[in-house]
Amino acid sequence: MSETPTAPVVERVDARHRYEILVDGKRAGVAAYRDRGAQRVFFHTEVDDAFAGQGLGAQLVQQALEDVRESGKRIVPVCPYVAKFVQRHAEFADITDPATPDVLRWLEAELG
Repeated sequence: MSETPTAPVVERVDARHRYEILVDGKRAGVAAYRDRGAQRVFFHTEVDDAFAGQGLGAQLVQQALEDVRESGKRIVPVCPYVAKFVQRHAEFADITDPATPDVLRWLEAELG
C-alpha cells in the first residue's frame, strides 16, 4: 500500500529570510524577503519546476502574507508574483505599502 501524500506545509525560516513550502518534506518553493523596520519586503518567489501547476505558489504567498498580518508587519510587494497576488486579494490591501524608489534602493543595498 502506498503512502498518502501529506498536505503542503508553509514555514517561515527567519535565518534564511524566506518562507518555504514543503511537499512531503521536500522544499517545493520559496518566498524571499527582507525586513525593513515594520515592513516585510518580498522580492522573489519561486516554485521548483517539479512542483509547477499545483497552486503551490499561491498557497505559499497566501500563508506568508497571513503570517505578516499576524506579526503586525506590513507587506511591500517588490516581487511581481506577490504584487499580482496582492492586487487580486483585496483582503491584504490594508497592510500593503507601495514598492517606492526608496524601498528599492534600500533593498538593492541590503542584497548587495
